Amino acid sequence: MKHYMAETEHEVQATLFDWIRLNITKYPDLAVCHAIPNGGHRNKATAARLKREGVLPGVCDIHLPVPRGIYHGLWIELKVGDNQPTKAQCWFMAEMKKHGYFACVARGFEDARQIIELYLKLEARK
Repeated sequence: MKHYMAETEHEVQATLFDWIRLNITKYPDLAVCHAIPNGGHRNKATAARLKREGVLPGVCDIHLPVPRGIYHGLWIELKVGDNQPTKAQCWFMAEMKKHGYFACVARGFEDARQIIELYLKLEARK
């Protein structure tokens, strides 16, 4: 019996951005999709410096700053396995929704890819 290691959020997000780079021709607006390196373990000095520079706990992992339909842009919090959004992440997504953004949790690569494609199929704002 083979044992497989669970995918990490890093692996899933890297795969998603590989897909994004491969699909920029099909969806040109993906060229501005970017990751927010807000998580991860840091030493106290680095964490303090980043906080002073304005790092905000809870900011979603992925941002597509392209308006579609009634939304100003898309925010995705990526989760794998049984991981749940933190209180800070829930707060941030609620704030983004309040300000006219589409913000959601994606469970793995396929979920995130589908969310992005469905979002990009909404009517482009002029």
